[in-house]
Amino acid sequence: MASADEVVDIETGNRLASVLRAGRGVISNNQALINDASIGDKGFTGEVFFSAAIEAYLKKNGEHPLDEGLDPESRSMTETQINAMVEVVDESQEIINADGLAFKGFIPAVFARLANEKFGEEMADRASIKVTAPKELVRNRKARPDEWENEVIVTKFQAAGWPVGEAFFEETAVDGKPAFRMLIPEYYSESCLACHGSPKGETDVTGFPKEGGSVGDLAGAISITLYK
Repeated sequence: MASADEVVDIETGNRLASVLRAGRGVISNNQALINDASIGDKGFTGEVFFSAAIEAYLKKNGEHPLDEGLDPESRSMTETQINAMVEVVDESQEIINADGLAFKGFIPAVFARLANEKFGEEMADRASIKVTAPKELVRNRKARPDEWENEVIVTKFQAAGWPVGEAFFEETAVDGKPAFRMLIPEYYSESCLACHGSPKGETDVTGFPKEGGSVGDLAGAISITLYK
């Protein structure tokens, strides 16, 4: 059974993961607009993104990500994360609005990495967020699982009988510093298969070979670290 402190950490981890998913979903839903070569200024600004991300979070979770009941630390982390995502969209306006360019490369995975890196810079030794995956599925070396993440993926998420969607968490240490770590599995949906589905080995729009995945296969994991 989780301790009182762990319950708070779990709630924080789940919130950060849900905010990331909401933001990533907005980028996914706007790929046709972002990649429309016939339009220059798409009007897809950080402000527009923010409204859509909040709406998506509300629809999925039934409450605002900055609900007034949040404790100060959780609010600070969530605000920092949302601001980081908005800044990434604003800083990417040049590529988003590139006239005559069909594929911009501003895909959900790239957006998430940039937002997570910005969040990590702002939070310093307080918290970090990372999207990782089984080693054989990692496309960007920055996303490779560390030793702890890899062990959880292999011994938990890839093990027969592990409940679909169930996260793993524990109190551990990162570089000698006490930390609460949480890994939340993610699975391929239908929209993922354009790049990660079949036929395996075929080059997708981003230039990578497809993995041959199917809907419901383990695709990756969101890694949350809260330093103590």
